[in-house]
Amino acid sequence: MKPRILISRRWPEAVEARLRQRYDVTLNETDTPLTVDQVRAAMGAYDALCPTVSDQVTAEVLAAPGARVRIIANYGAGYEHIDLAAAKAAGIVVTNTPDVLTDATAELALLLMLMTSRRAGEGERELRAGRWIGWRPTHLLGQSLAGKTLGLVGYGRIAKATARRARAALGMEIAYYSRRRAADEDGATYHDTLESLAATADVLSLHTPGGPETRHLVDAALLARMKPTAILINTARGSVVAEADLAQALADGTIAGAGLDVYQGEPRVDPVLLAAPNTVLLPHLGSATLETRIAMGQRVADNLDRFFDGEPPLDRVA
Repeated sequence: MKPRILISRRWPEAVEARLRQRYDVTLNETDTPLTVDQVRAAMGAYDALCPTVSDQVTAEVLAAPGARVRIIANYGAGYEHIDLAAAKAAGIVVTNTPDVLTDATAELALLLMLMTSRRAGEGERELRAGRWIGWRPTHLLGQSLAGKTLGLVGYGRIAKATARRARAALGMEIAYYSRRRAADEDGATYHDTLESLAATADVLSLHTPGGPETRHLVDAALLARMKPTAILINTARGSVVAEADLAQALADGTIAGAGLDVYQGEPRVDPVLLAAPNTVLLPHLGSATLETRIAMGQRVADNLDRFFDGEPPLDRVA
């Protein structure tokens, strides 16, 4: 009998087709987030659960009586929506999909830098609303990034990929802060405190995992240390930024702008951020290329295959 697996959202067809060859696959045809009750019920009906960041796999879910799930193969690199301690206690293996979304997310970080620094979002909104009255010398003046300092909060794979692109394409200087100094800095300048980096950076780009340790890492106090010409970029996790503090800093001119791809209460976005003109807001598109989303799904399939073949999964996190 084929193992039964639940895919919580629609994936690229190529991946769904591969999984159907080996597994009894149930798809979420509505492509809407599963409720906690639905995830809890799935624990007793399937051998494997394949969630995304939109699914909350809590301790309560993992403690569901009669649980049948033996592996949670997450579609995504981040896994803070899964209670790893509870999974371990329940004897459930958890995997993720690292590496394959590095380039796509770095590209998006660069896109947000350029759009925010050149006020492209403001310009497009103005044009589409019919408010553009023509070219003029002082209209929507942005700022060049050439020679400016890109400050990276976290210095893992995605941060380094972002740094390489920013240096090569824009001529930016690179600085970073992380809990441990990198063995290979690749020409970047290390700051031993986040506050020091924030005060130096012209662009502060977030590349940290989510979770209690990084919750509201960027708050009013840190924003106050940034240059009034600086911009904040977040392609990491929404919980890293205290959104009310950011909205206030944007309104007060504490910083010049923000480019965000992730939000604390997704899919809800703080109305004050939505109303702020000096923001570029994207709907969590960091890994949204066809090539990357297929690669993520293939990584999930590889982990499932190894697990059900009795071999250690490649990307086990719990």
